[in-house]
Amino acid sequence: MATKKNSAVDFEAFLENIHADFPTYQVLDEDGNVTNPDLMPDLSDEELVELMSNMVWARVLDQRSTALNRQGRLGFYAPTAGQEASQLGSQFAMDKEDYLLPGYRDVPQLIKQGLPLKEAFLWSRGHVAGNYYPDTLNALPPQIIIGAQYVQAAGVSLGLKKRGKDNVVFTYTGDGGSSQGDFYEGINFAGAYKGNAVFFIQNNGFAISTPREKQTAATTLAQKAVAAGIPGIQVDGMDALAVYAITKKAREWSIAGNGPVLIETLTYRYGPHTLSGDDPTRYRSKEEDTIWEKRDPLKRLRIYLTNKGLWSEEKEEAVIEATKEEIKTAIKEADAAPKQKVSDFLKNMFEVSPQSIKEQIEIYEAKESK
Repeated sequence: MATKKNSAVDFEAFLENIHADFPTYQVLDEDGNVTNPDLMPDLSDEELVELMSNMVWARVLDQRSTALNRQGRLGFYAPTAGQEASQLGSQFAMDKEDYLLPGYRDVPQLIKQGLPLKEAFLWSRGHVAGNYYPDTLNALPPQIIIGAQYVQAAGVSLGLKKRGKDNVVFTYTGDGGSSQGDFYEGINFAGAYKGNAVFFIQNNGFAISTPREKQTAATTLAQKAVAAGIPGIQVDGMDALAVYAITKKAREWSIAGNGPVLIETLTYRYGPHTLSGDDPTRYRSKEEDTIWEKRDPLKRLRIYLTNKGLWSEEKEEAVIEATKEEIKTAIKEADAAPKQKVSDFLKNMFEVSPQSIKEQIEIYEAKESK
């Protein structure tokens, strides 16, 4: 162990080292110009169009889900507009055999990984059928407890490593989640055992109403990876190509046996934290909203693809109309799902019901049969 001799203690110098520069990686600026050709991902024209289509789909899904919530046809909903590049850019780098452990705002990734939209709507309504996932979907339902998915992901990451899988677990939380104890426990465990994981902090600026700068003294959230001994990187979360490129590199690093990576995406949610009573106008200014709207992820990729001759208003309108029809069909299917019964809830409480529960089941079944 090296020791310092005849050296004064300088806490200011310590802070300078702690806050070492974590640059923000970007491929496209807000006007659709390429700023870092070396980071440009190797995506075909068809893949670029697919990525843009996914983001338009997500924006329409957010708009329609908000409307359905206001109509009383949807339950809990956390808006996603503004975070399409962070969510769908990272999901685009996932393999179908990878595992996805989302937070409650990360339903778009689940659907694109294979969750039927009907099930997503049922989950929003609190219907148990919204947790019945296809066997081909390696995922858990969205985690409501802030940051808890990080601990779960640590376990999955070790399982993937012990089984020798060339796959990773992807998990997401927000800037508020990075202030939770589960956040550090998850990255620390996965780092110690070099698990196969890519951890995301979607830094949208606010933990409900608490600004990021009031949550932590750290100048970036990416630097929190240092304490766990894993790489941390910050990326422009409004730039789908940068998010995809960094995610792909992180995935390759992890499956090569190097352990997890922490990615902080700098993004923004245009709407409230959830539609359960939050009012963002109480803690966000119009000026701030305007700044971030100019950085819109759809706008910058739209400009880039249009200049390449790959996108047009007609193509976008076709995606919008197809998405509306998809949503209309899925909400009808969700409406047709069998109503939940108290007796079913009781039956699900135990593998073998004790006598007291059996008696309650009989009582409620009698009431429900009338």
